[in-house]
Amino acid sequence: MSAFRTPAVPGGGAWDAPRTPASPGGWDDEPQPAELATAAPGRAEAVAPPRRGPADPVRALMHRHRELCERAVDPLEIAAGLEAHGVTDRTAARFRHRDVFALAEELYARVPRVGDSATGRAPAREDSPRARWVAYALLPGVACVVTAAGLELTTGRARLAVGVTGALVVALALALCLRHGPLRAEGRTAPAARLWVCWLLGYAAFGDGLLRQVVTGGPDGAWAMETTTLVALAAALAPASWCAYLLGVHARRKLAASRGTEEFGAAARPLLLGVTGLFVGVLLCLRIAAGSVTGGSGRAADLAAGVALGALLFLARLLTVHGFHRPASAGLATAAALQAAALCAVLASRLPGCGPVASPVEYLIGAGGAGAVPAVACTVAALALLVHATATLSRASAHAGRTGAVGPGRAQASHKAQAPPEPH
Repeated sequence: MSAFRTPAVPGGGAWDAPRTPASPGGWDDEPQPAELATAAPGRAEAVAPPRRGPADPVRALMHRHRELCERAVDPLEIAAGLEAHGVTDRTAARFRHRDVFALAEELYARVPRVGDSATGRAPAREDSPRARWVAYALLPGVACVVTAAGLELTTGRARLAVGVTGALVVALALALCLRHGPLRAEGRTAPAARLWVCWLLGYAAFGDGLLRQVVTGGPDGAWAMETTTLVALAAALAPASWCAYLLGVHARRKLAASRGTEEFGAAARPLLLGVTGLFVGVLLCLRIAAGSVTGGSGRAADLAAGVALGALLFLARLLTVHGFHRPASAGLATAAALQAAALCAVLASRLPGCGPVASPVEYLIGAGGAGAVPAVACTVAALALLVHATATLSRASAHAGRTGAVGPGRAQASHKAQAPPEPH
């Protein structure tokens, strides 16, 4: 029996050696070697030559993601795009690389970059100077404190004028804060999210007073307005911006030092939890300080409601900034729906035979006051967003896009018309 020898390829390396599925680094999806061919009667059987895979399998990946590689400003951008497209460390091992980052480094080295003018891509814009966005972050708190003081010193039409003017100024300051610095999320917000935020802020100001009147048979007359939570939330925009800045800086550092997506995820999850805990602690201090100045309620349920609402808004904004605006909007909508359901349950209990419908709401009010309802609603939504953020913001693609790299949304769009994702 004789065997056909595969001719050697000049300059060939390890990739040119014939491989079988059982050989080290073999390909699961490579064609199987041909079985023994049946020769003509009277002739010896011959072994068919094994079918070759490509001499350079990375080349196929390079062509598939050429646009991403040409537009990349660093290997981290390519790694983020590959991860968003489904390439994992296990997939990279099939290309003889230890992880996605090593594979991205080779792609970055082999594909020449195309100039920004040729591709029509604007240069990546860096964050505004730190002093500038810090000043923008302080504006809403200052405007809200001045408005609250004006409301306490005026009555009648003057009070209404101060309230309307102050609300407009605070809204303008809030828009400036969200358009500059670490909380900027250009083109990534969900239109419905603004509606849910307005509801949550409106409930923080008037919801407790309305709920008290509804429970006692109302509503009757004007609802009591609570400004303590609004003042604390406005003042918390500065620490929220700083916490988002810390998250972005340290995540980029860990991304540069990590040698695999799993390693980065293990380092990013404690970072996110620590930053969130830092913000919650600062917000609690601000809520207590605002209550002592404005004379607001210091009950545990009221404190919990303000802190839970702030944590919910913070996590929703973090997800929106990193491209996950739909889960953020869903979390805000969940909290708003729970608050509305509480009010509707109390009203529905007035119908014949529907008294037990309001039992959970009445139990919460009896245990912690009217503030227990928004506290539970916002806490449930905030915990759900925290779980989701822990999973999504521990991905490399969620952070590489903040400095000009491809974020999850843009990465998926850039590959939409290309070949299907590599198998895991």
